[in-house]
Amino acid sequence: MLVVNQNEVAELLAMESCITVMESVLKDLSAGQAVQSLRQVLPLHQGNLIGLMPGFLKGEEVAGAKIISVFPSNHGSGLPSHQGLVTLFDSSTGVLKAVVDGQKITAIRTAAVSAVATRYLARKDAEVLAILGTGEQAKSHLEAMLLVRSIREVIVWSRTLAKAKDFQAEMSRKYGVDIIVAESVQEAVRPADIICTVTASTEPVLKGEWLKSGVHINAVGACRPADRELDSETVRLAKLYVDRLESAHNESGDYLIPLKEGVITSGQIIGEMGELISGSIEGRTTADEITLFKGLGLAIEDLAAANFIYNEAIRLQKGIEIAF
Repeated sequence: MLVVNQNEVAELLAMESCITVMESVLKDLSAGQAVQSLRQVLPLHQGNLIGLMPGFLKGEEVAGAKIISVFPSNHGSGLPSHQGLVTLFDSSTGVLKAVVDGQKITAIRTAAVSAVATRYLARKDAEVLAILGTGEQAKSHLEAMLLVRSIREVIVWSRTLAKAKDFQAEMSRKYGVDIIVAESVQEAVRPADIICTVTASTEPVLKGEWLKSGVHINAVGACRPADRELDSETVRLAKLYVDRLESAHNESGDYLIPLKEGVITSGQIIGEMGELISGSIEGRTTADEITLFKGLGLAIEDLAAANFIYNEAIRLQKGIEIAF
């Protein structure tokens, strides 16, 4: 069994490679070549939880699961909100091949999936990016968006102004891009061509009345039925795409709450990203359409990332081999 730690995951899973891997596995999922069970969630105290996410990649002959803790209460403590691991089994023999750090996989693959959605749904001339939130996902989403669109300006918002300024200083140095700190969400999103919501909020931070025509939104912060980052008007205005229909119908407050309110119908969801990639459903058809990708995070994304990391680790002789 190979053990791959967090530093090695960051070394072996480049964002550009991960975008390619995510595009492929999302297509496989919608085509039935990748299989997963709905995330099992064990609630803990103070809104924290443990999640179990099993899946099977038929073409790669690997199966496994991610076990992840989601602790929103860690924000401000210096500890990450998402911690865990991904197990990788040979599906033909049942042999445990690897255990891979799950925190860094989550950070990279979540942004990579948003990049896939942006590549297919955002306007080709999109150049102003708004990021709501300043945590690990904000950083990885900035990296990912820069790879799929020619971004000339980034606007960042945080509930804590000091965190937004720290993000501005660190990321502008790292990527050489112009970053502006906004004092309100409205100020951040008004000029935006692409919006990434990566907050820990359980109540809407983004309102539909603030959106300009033609914007594309990646909403990935909320992953429980009672939680949302978007108000109902935002969802009503948008062509909605999801990573997995089953997950959206069971886990996405951003979709379920406006559905319950009667603001939208089940027909609001155009389909899955895998269907869009394969060309079986349509994407953006006009420059003025508002498009929305709601990402919840999928087991097959973690497995595909872990399998890529495992193969790279074998090739480059990374990781620690442990008799098990």
